[in-house]
Amino acid sequence: MLSLRSRRSMIVALALVTMPIAGSALAQTPDHPADNAAQFPTSQDLRTMTTAGSYLAARHASIERDAAAAAAFYRSALRTDPKNNELLDRAFISSLAEGDIDEAVKLADRVLKIDKSNRVARLVIGIRDLKTKKYSAAVRNVNQSVRGPITDLVATLISGWSMYGAGDVKGAVGSIDKLAGPEWYPIFKDLHSGMMLELANRQKDAGERLERAYKLDDSALRVVESYARWLSRNKSEAEALGVYQAFDKKLPRHPLIEDGIREVKAGKKLPPLVDSPQAGAAEALYGIGASLTRRGGEDLALVYLQLALYLEPNHALALLALGDLYESVKKPQMAIKVYERVPASSPLKRNAQIQLATDLDASDRSEEAIKILKGVIVEDGKDLEAIMALGNIERGRKKFADCSETYSKGIDALTGAEKNAWVYYYFRGICEERSKQWPKAEADLKKALQMQPEQPHVLNYLGYSWIDQGINLDEAMTMIKRAVDQRPDDGYIVDSLGWAYYRIGDYENAVKTLERAIELKPEDPTINDHLGDAYWRVGRTLEAKFQWSHARDLKPDPDELPKIEAKIANGLPEEDKASAASADKKKEDGKGGG
Repeated sequence: MLSLRSRRSMIVALALVTMPIAGSALAQTPDHPADNAAQFPTSQDLRTMTTAGSYLAARHASIERDAAAAAAFYRSALRTDPKNNELLDRAFISSLAEGDIDEAVKLADRVLKIDKSNRVARLVIGIRDLKTKKYSAAVRNVNQSVRGPITDLVATLISGWSMYGAGDVKGAVGSIDKLAGPEWYPIFKDLHSGMMLELANRQKDAGERLERAYKLDDSALRVVESYARWLSRNKSEAEALGVYQAFDKKLPRHPLIEDGIREVKAGKKLPPLVDSPQAGAAEALYGIGASLTRRGGEDLALVYLQLALYLEPNHALALLALGDLYESVKKPQMAIKVYERVPASSPLKRNAQIQLATDLDASDRSEEAIKILKGVIVEDGKDLEAIMALGNIERGRKKFADCSETYSKGIDALTGAEKNAWVYYYFRGICEERSKQWPKAEADLKKALQMQPEQPHVLNYLGYSWIDQGINLDEAMTMIKRAVDQRPDDGYIVDSLGWAYYRIGDYENAVKTLERAIELKPEDPTINDHLGDAYWRVGRTLEAKFQWSHARDLKPDPDELPKIEAKIANGLPEEDKASAASADKKKEDGKGGG
């Protein structure tokens, strides 16, 4: 709900845990600290480390965005050097980013004894006061917290909810109304004023505010939910359903919207979205934190989402947003822990399970991921998102017979309205081709191409497969060239064209094209292997052995390694017209040669 123009305002002067450092971490830290957070550091590890060791380990963990390890190391260093203000500040910020707000509160109290104007510490103490219903203290502390276009809005909303908690509804709404700022302020202002008035049983005033927010943005999920809930109690079932269904047309099958539609059709009067000042403040922190995550403000978003969860530990949307944030910074292990916290009773549990499975697979826990997704599909056999996720994991793990069956379930569940239906046929075709069912694969690839005639990946895969089999050569080459025309900077597709030239014996063009592919994807072992083969065929044998050696060092698939090593030792025999095994490698995931 924020404009692009506001992006610069998102960068607030917080000494967050992602500060860059010069130099490397101590040898005392593990190679992958985020992946070992559950085991390292242990209490024994921390007791045996020096202050300097703990500090450097903490800095390394910060760069790795492992807030838990960073906080543990900074607190360890602080225990041995308790008067070091820099360590105190970093331990405080790391604890906050980790989500250990109780520890952050203790450290914030120490920070404020040294620096009464520390605005981040003021915000944290203010949130603690709000949680413990010390509303007047919360107003005082929050009003002294961080300032700026983003943080000013947050402080005003949280201060307003604190005033509401103290019984001053008029003052709470008035303080929000007075706030002036960017063009995206009004929707937050009207939403939260409406929710406050709703809780105060000023239903007419609440409805006016919520309707105004809805008119500003009828695609904002929480605005839609709040307004539809109010309509269900104060107007009619038809009007509430109208709001829900209008959203459903724009974003079909959102679990919270589907749940609302079911409840309203059952004749229920839905309760307000929030039921307390704490829940209202958590909603403010979540709403702005989620917006920042989508717009590159991960550091500040992390703080807001953790504070939201401190106030409302089971806030499912905040948990999903936090998991998404960890995924955006490539920390699947952290995302896993967050998704596991989504309550089983939440309509969003299914979403969390799908994301959890994706992150488990990224963490090489694919069997757990597959089990979870199969469970989701058992509950709803037409859940296309879960089916696609399962098929993709099976395909990535080379379970080609399994993924063919899974994509078939997806095809059976298609309604005809899906814009990406071709993808199911394309992916099933890949799985069939890899499991040596070429007639079925060819039919699916042709079907995908019929549905999406110029789709470059389908053109590439089908054309390459034909050339690899020595059939339909002219049509196949034309298809691959059309794919390259659309994706001239896609190293995998350019490699396919080069390998196609090689397969038909046009080695000069193979060399030129594969050299271009190497420029685009220099670290791909298969492309290096292909170029080595092409060099050998044109008599550039030293360069061929160099490329093969490079391919070997880039960690190719285990079944490819012996073949590459044999070429390094002996070159290509005269009768070997292609490195078919290398060709297969490109086709196994739908990239490059397929």
